[in-house]
Amino acid sequence: MKKLGFIGGGNMAEALARGLVEGKVFAPAELIVADVDPARRRKLGRALKIETTADNLVVLRAARAILFAVKPQNIDDVLGELGAAMAPRAPIAAASRLFISIAAGITIARFTAAFGPRARVVRVMPNAPAMVGQGMAALTKSPGASRADLNFALRIFRAVGDAVALEDEALLDAVTALSGSGPAYVYLFVKALADAAVAEGLDAALATRMALRTIRGAEETMRRSRMNAAELIRVVASPGGTTEAALRKFDEGGFSAIVADALHAAAHRSRELGRA
Repeated sequence: MKKLGFIGGGNMAEALARGLVEGKVFAPAELIVADVDPARRRKLGRALKIETTADNLVVLRAARAILFAVKPQNIDDVLGELGAAMAPRAPIAAASRLFISIAAGITIARFTAAFGPRARVVRVMPNAPAMVGQGMAALTKSPGASRADLNFALRIFRAVGDAVALEDEALLDAVTALSGSGPAYVYLFVKALADAAVAEGLDAALATRMALRTIRGAEETMRRSRMNAAELIRVVASPGGTTEAALRKFDEGGFSAIVADALHAAAHRSRELGRA
């Protein structure tokens, strides 16, 4: 049998499959992807040399682990289709498969309702930088899933960045607000920095280039340093200097409170979507 099957062959599934193949976690022959779009199937087959199909049930029969990479609005149709194939008298038992989901807002309970309370389910919140090998994912498992199941899923997402396991599924709402939506916050900050620099006279392309390099350098400094963020700020912000003047404006504008409010709004919306 295949080690991993994908239901949905979109950008995230492609990024994961590519990371697994290029990182030699799995061989192409150990993967299979189902997608309704013939163009996507051709692209995946040509680029990664993996088997593709238009039939979700082919993936269910062929793979020990199934990764759901479909839009949340389509998940109930897919769960119903697979659930019918794993009914009590069906030849495939739900407990014989590991189900991994990256469908945003879809709870583990939705899967166990479709596949039974003993279903082995791992729910994942990845983020878009996985598509360039710099992702951050958080995972949580159902009671029916084992530690080995969780470790298997961690291997998949560490092939495209970093991944952590959480005990409490409810924490995925905070994860969604931080790392799931977080890339957009960084893009917004880069845009604001570049726009302000242009207003001070810099060329737009140069301003963006410098903002990106500054963020990358600051990130690497934080990663390597033993100092925390507050200590690193003090190192850069000389008394009476330019950085201190800028930080004072951030403080006067309530920068930290705005960030906190933004994350709270995203987490609240994630909880709402999970109840939908």
